[in-house]
Amino acid sequence: MQTFIHAFQAKRNADLATPSSGTSRRSFIKLMTTAGAGLTLGVHLPAFAASATDTTGAKFEPNAFIRISEDNTVTILIKHLEMGQGVTTGLATIAADELDADWALVSTEAAPANANLYNNLLFGPVQGTGGSTAIANSFMQLRVAGAKARTMLVSAAAKLWKVPASDISVSKNVVSHQASGKSASFGELAELAAMEAVPADDAVTLKKPDQFSLIGKTGTTRKDHGKSNGTATFTQDVQIEGMLTAVVAHPPSFGAKLISVDATDAKKSPGVVDVVQIPTGVAVVAKDFWSAKVGRDKLKLEWDRSAFTKSTDDLIKEYKTLADQKGLPARVEGDASGKLATADKVLEATYYFPFLAHAAMEPMNCVVLAEDDKCEMWYGAQLPTIDQFVAASILNIKPENIAINTVFAGGSFGRRANPQSDYVAETVMIANTQRGVPIKLVWTREDDMHAGYYRPMYVQKIRASLDDQGNVDAWEQRVVGQSIAAGTSFEDFMVKDGIDNSSVEGSSTLPYRIPHFAVELHTTKSPVPVLWWRSVGHTHNAFSTETFIDQLAHAAGKDPVAYRLNMLEGHPRLKGVLKLAAEKAGWDKPLPEGSARGIALHESFRTFVAQVAEVSVKNGEIVVERVVCAVDCGVAINPSNIEAQMQGGIGFGLSQTLESEITLKDGAVVQSNFHDYKVLRFAQMPTIDVHIVPSAEPPTGVGEPGTPPIAPAVANAVFALTGQRLTDLPLRLAKS
Repeated sequence: MQTFIHAFQAKRNADLATPSSGTSRRSFIKLMTTAGAGLTLGVHLPAFAASATDTTGAKFEPNAFIRISEDNTVTILIKHLEMGQGVTTGLATIAADELDADWALVSTEAAPANANLYNNLLFGPVQGTGGSTAIANSFMQLRVAGAKARTMLVSAAAKLWKVPASDISVSKNVVSHQASGKSASFGELAELAAMEAVPADDAVTLKKPDQFSLIGKTGTTRKDHGKSNGTATFTQDVQIEGMLTAVVAHPPSFGAKLISVDATDAKKSPGVVDVVQIPTGVAVVAKDFWSAKVGRDKLKLEWDRSAFTKSTDDLIKEYKTLADQKGLPARVEGDASGKLATADKVLEATYYFPFLAHAAMEPMNCVVLAEDDKCEMWYGAQLPTIDQFVAASILNIKPENIAINTVFAGGSFGRRANPQSDYVAETVMIANTQRGVPIKLVWTREDDMHAGYYRPMYVQKIRASLDDQGNVDAWEQRVVGQSIAAGTSFEDFMVKDGIDNSSVEGSSTLPYRIPHFAVELHTTKSPVPVLWWRSVGHTHNAFSTETFIDQLAHAAGKDPVAYRLNMLEGHPRLKGVLKLAAEKAGWDKPLPEGSARGIALHESFRTFVAQVAEVSVKNGEIVVERVVCAVDCGVAINPSNIEAQMQGGIGFGLSQTLESEITLKDGAVVQSNFHDYKVLRFAQMPTIDVHIVPSAEPPTGVGEPGTPPIAPAVANAVFALTGQRLTDLPLRLAKS
């Protein structure tokens, strides 16, 4: 997703700088539309839960993000998908603080799919969530929105009371004039405030940081609390009169082609309404999920599986062969290969990273009601603009006639932000055959494991040389793996000179001072569908670079923290988190026998994170006892949520560190559910201490940056404890 963001940023900047930008804009629209993605002309459609939260009486809607009702409630419209990362609370906090709203009277509502009003400012003209951008792109936008609403309320009160606006104060939904003793609630002023002219952006005064009442404060209750009492609405909770449920039989292996379908028994199965063949498989439509699932089991399908029959070992062999060959240059400084050829001391390591499933708690699902010239959808929409165009192209209607009601999503980790809108497209295609009937598509966990998208498999090889002082004077890194963007509508933006930046991010951007430096890329091709996975390329590049730096430090006989600090010239924020994590972990203090520490740091999504892991080995298994995390993410909007996201990101990263992998046999995924695709269990979760660096810098993302450093920190600790330098994930100790 980060490369996706950078592509849109670069495109937007180029359009603004180029006088003849019309051509590039048209090319952009054409590109996006070609794959069913693109700009939306959207209309302002009510969110799914609007009828439940709507209030009667006068409303004050100064902008697209804030609505104040006569009953004194403040509703903040949330333009980003809430998938557990706390964005609902974060965005509401920003707007409510500038508005001086009473947090207890603030409610939230998912914004409709309308890129004209709710686009991601870092994506360009596209509404979407990803790349840890929600807070970063909304910070000033929502502050200004809150300040405008506050200004209009004050102006209305000043006119009503015939007093200077400068003498009026606002606090917790109450506008007051101290000298006269007059006051009124937001609700009481709503009708009058709605008559005020909306001030220009530069006509409002924003708070100074020391005036914040909500931003940066702990203890702010989350606004997605319905998850804890069962009132939150997820896609699976959506029930519409007359709704049918569909499941799809997908190809049994990647690239398999359907030869024949015998649906006789399936159609006779109780509850089954129809069997529909779609480009991605065969759908069974029934009155409920279980009837659809049983009907699918009765399908007699014949497949041609000859297109792709490789297994994981076959791919590893191919990748390792490529890693020994020169690739396309992603970053070149000096003459790394020449320096290595003549160096006295050269170290090298080869790394393996398996395919990984996103394995969100809620598998893919969607509800679609398709009618003659319009369509309505209910689901956790992560890229609604793209989904609108995909649906419109299937139904042959205008994108603005696609209404998307965004509900909570039970996790995503990148899976729901799909350039192909795969599961959404499936639902729309099925609904197109059942016009006027709501269709709920449900993917089982096994569907998600077998037919879903994956973090690409990678092999990396790094070589480096040390001078007589132990300093790194040459570094050569080769990355081998699939491109996420290749073959999608984003390829022209994300791939430059054959380099998909998402494959090399975190390695090509290595911050350490190394005079001779080269990163090369081999992009492989495979029918295995790949997609961004929480922190994307940083997941593997942080591991390879941070474990190799550790290896070099030990070879030089130097402390890993001091070694890194010496190489981070010009990177004060990275130095800051490294020092803080080491200090809070007691880096220089001994641990009990049988335990050891390892450290790693990484920048991703403009956020700086360092982590120290304390590990032990019990019954031949690696046990992570404690993690100390230091994070610099600019202004801390919700410190409690930042702590939670660091903890969650570490737990997510520990799954790939210790447990998770997708393997192939004869072109098909071996794993099927959580019994064989293992993720971290509660009993394996370490104690985690999170320390946030105080900052006045603009806020950056926290949903993903907690994940990359944990695997190398653990691996480095394992080396310190056992002497084993583990280079393959998940980590497995050699049996003695």
